[in-house]
Amino acid sequence: MNFWFGLSRKFRKKEKSMGLLKIYKFFLHGLLKLAGISPKKIEIEPGTVVNFWVPTQTTTKPAVVFLHGFAFDGILTWQFQVLALANHYSVYVPDFVFFGDSITDKSERSVEFQAECIAKGLKKLGVQKCTLVGFSYGGIVGFKMAEIYPELVHSLVVTCSPMALTESISKVRLHRLGFNSWPDYLLPDSVQGVETLIQLASHSFPKLPNFIYKEILEGICKYRREKVELLKALVISDEEFTVPNYHQGMHVMWGKNDKIFELENAHYLQQQIGEKASVEYIENSGHIVQLERPCKYNSCLNKILPALSSS
Repeated sequence: MNFWFGLSRKFRKKEKSMGLLKIYKFFLHGLLKLAGISPKKIEIEPGTVVNFWVPTQTTTKPAVVFLHGFAFDGILTWQFQVLALANHYSVYVPDFVFFGDSITDKSERSVEFQAECIAKGLKKLGVQKCTLVGFSYGGIVGFKMAEIYPELVHSLVVTCSPMALTESISKVRLHRLGFNSWPDYLLPDSVQGVETLIQLASHSFPKLPNFIYKEILEGICKYRREKVELLKALVISDEEFTVPNYHQGMHVMWGKNDKIFELENAHYLQQQIGEKASVEYIENSGHIVQLERPCKYNSCLNKILPALSSS
């Protein structure tokens, strides 16, 4: 009896020291491996390593690459979509540089650099053509990949993301959110700041316990200085940006209650892309629509991906 009581106490202490989010990620990673998806670090060039979640076995299924936003790493952002689509597609989920297990010793922080790292990593993994599914920051990187690597990017699904974060868009969005800069919002330095980050990014996401917000904060603080530099490089002047001539098929998915990039941004994006884009709005969801309404989001993806793959 004393043995089991002692073992139980040790487990509870370990659980507390590990943190609930770390325990959840441990089991999530195990579930992904059972689904045939495992992590693999790819050296892009000396000093730059990008972590990808990739199919365990070589397949001939169409390749779908999920590009994450700024708050979480790739697999946390896309966990529900990866598990739902792994049986029918070759799923790849990279971590951008300075997220998850991806790192560089280079000073480059631009969207172009992130796009280059992902494209080179995919080519080293043997991916010749793919559909990108990009969310927020990942959507901006996806647009840049489609522009620079048209032979690699066959089609693009964009969720709650502008084509580029120009100064004019950035100024309006920050004013409506009530922040002076993107690091003030996306890189909080307190538990309350993390709660605000998630609440503004969602439509009706439940309040989480403070200890979970604290764990999220610890992840956000990793490479904080470099992430501030990424956000500084993300905003470009209006004069610097021109709409590229995309040849890929594109589909836009948007949370109808997105407070970060509201519906006017979706309408403007549709005008920029033109006839190549189809647009879909998901009710009762905010910016993190793929986490807030995963079943509906997955249903939409399952409908549009075959059409994009065959176009």
